[in-house]
Amino acid sequence: MSEPVHYPLMDAAGDELRAMSGRPLNTLTDDAVDTERLTIDDLQISGDTLRAQATIARQGGYPQLAANLARAAELTVVPNAEVLRMYETLRPGRSSYAELIALAERLEREYNAPQNAAFVREAAEVYQQRGLLRPADV
Repeated sequence: MSEPVHYPLMDAAGDELRAMSGRPLNTLTDDAVDTERLTIDDLQISGDTLRAQATIARQGGYPQLAANLARAAELTVVPNAEVLRMYETLRPGRSSYAELIALAERLEREYNAPQNAAFVREAAEVYQQRGLLRPADV
């Protein structure tokens, strides 16, 4: 797919971008909802769609939004229960430095999510500087 350059994505690439189910975005219509032909996977955003939105944000001069969308794209392959565990791990005072670094390594190794891994490593450093880590021996 060539990267779309404008919003709305439904108009720019609705036939190329797909929901998590693989269904093209342009088939996610009111009629499909009304006739109950959609599944939960049809309503979940795909990594490709988030990457396309990141491209648009970057082109529009919103680099922080683009970075957030790119990290979100990486997380689309992570099971929801695992995302919730990661969220809990990242709460201040819940993890040691070593546990945060282990999470970063898992993000890279198991989910091919290097941007999220870098974000967690940065959080580990900041938590250490600000005294927000749980002691390792607790």
